[in-house]
Amino acid sequence: MSAKQKNALGRGLGALLNDSSAAPSTELMRKREARPGISEVALEAIEVNPFQPRTDFDRAALEELAQSIKTQGIIQPITVRKLTENNYQLITGERRLQAAKLAGLKALPAFVRTANDQQMLEMAIIENIQRENLNAIEIALSYQRLMSECNLKQEEMADRVGKNRSTVTNYLRLLKLPPDVQAAIRDKKITMGHARALIGLENAEAQLAVCRKIIKEDLSVRKVEELVKQLSGVAAKKEAGATPGQDPALYTLQTKLSSHFGTKVVLTADSKNKGMIKIPFASAQDLNRLLEILDVSL
Repeated sequence: MSAKQKNALGRGLGALLNDSSAAPSTELMRKREARPGISEVALEAIEVNPFQPRTDFDRAALEELAQSIKTQGIIQPITVRKLTENNYQLITGERRLQAAKLAGLKALPAFVRTANDQQMLEMAIIENIQRENLNAIEIALSYQRLMSECNLKQEEMADRVGKNRSTVTNYLRLLKLPPDVQAAIRDKKITMGHARALIGLENAEAQLAVCRKIIKEDLSVRKVEELVKQLSGVAAKKEAGATPGQDPALYTLQTKLSSHFGTKVVLTADSKNKGMIKIPFASAQDLNRLLEILDVSL
């Protein structure tokens, strides 16, 4: 939300709080201080958003919000798009709309925008991402959905959500972890830092084993990073058939590259420091992901 919009909300909030004990009638909403860019829209004229990413709303939380609306009114306007003269479709604010109905309101303050179907989906997903109570897996799935359903490249999507590309990449890598590890992240049994360290391991069995160890022994992120480094070095030497004369630092670099690209990377070099880096990809979409990380345009 822009500073201009926040200031507009602030001027209207004072009028609501002056009489917090009374339920906000439609007449009261009309009489309060006008807020630029905001219209009063009748609830009966608003259709639900067919692109709403959230389908399950906690009834107790809705009733709590409804009670807040009864005493303080709608502090943050919803956003709608105009379909016809007297018909609107919700873009963002599903919880506020449902709670307003429970509170008995007849109209809501709303930003009225023009948007096509893709923009509707995009805005709904972005609002979902900006919720403070999302876990890392929910954020990662929302990022993935934005890219696949809105046909956005990783860099474009990062711009939309106001994050740098490396942050987005780190979230998307979580979806490559085994389901049990993703569940542990979702249930907050391990942190995002733990998960990022686990990505450095090249097989699901090792990732699961270390994840269980984190939960059982309450390991710090630092301890997990050290453990992953040890396990990765042993695995890399075993798989590559390393000889005593090879540089161990090469395997550390290989592990870092694997973590950076979110896939197994093979790095080889001879005594003259000539070698090769192999970065495999599983699909056209995976290749595009790697190209974006490398900042290569087709």
